[in-house]
Amino acid sequence: MADFNVFEMMLFTLWIYLPGFLVNTFAMMWGKWLPKTGYGPWPIDGGRMHKDGNRLLGDGKTWNGLIGGSLTSGLLCYLMTMVPENWVFISPTEAATGWAASAFVLGTFLGFTSLVGDSTGSYFKRRKGMKREGDVSSKAPLLDTLPFAISVFLFGQLFLTGSEHGNRDLIVPMVLLVVITPILHRSFNLIGYKI
Repeated sequence: MADFNVFEMMLFTLWIYLPGFLVNTFAMMWGKWLPKTGYGPWPIDGGRMHKDGNRLLGDGKTWNGLIGGSLTSGLLCYLMTMVPENWVFISPTEAATGWAASAFVLGTFLGFTSLVGDSTGSYFKRRKGMKREGDVSSKAPLLDTLPFAISVFLFGQLFLTGSEHGNRDLIVPMVLLVVITPILHRSFNLIGYKI
């Protein structure tokens, strides 16, 4: 990695964390499509209100989005291992379960961690009295983007130290990606919302 410039390191970091970056789009699609089949939506907060009079998380955070989005991120990570020379996803549990299961589990955890961060941002937005925006521009773009990016990067740095995800050389590219994440996140979500 010493031969990579900062831009290449950012692209590499985005690539290996792509399941965590795209999971919001997957969750939105699961939250939109599954109810059309008669299943859900099942809000994570169950419709419960906080003592401030607002919902805990709101209708936009559903079990079908959390579970479906996380599992779809696992599938994406598995499919990414099919790209030649892309074996960075297999190191954490490869010896125990094989590369396919390892990639799926890793992608699922990257997605889940990202969605937990996203839900944390929603919790704080609801405490400020902000409602779900859907397809309109967010009134709190940093609360919509920073928690998911920070949580997935922290997960990698803290718990995936034996893999490329936990490589300390990626800290600067991660910080730079956090800075541009609001633009990336909004773009991916607009695409997912239109699908």
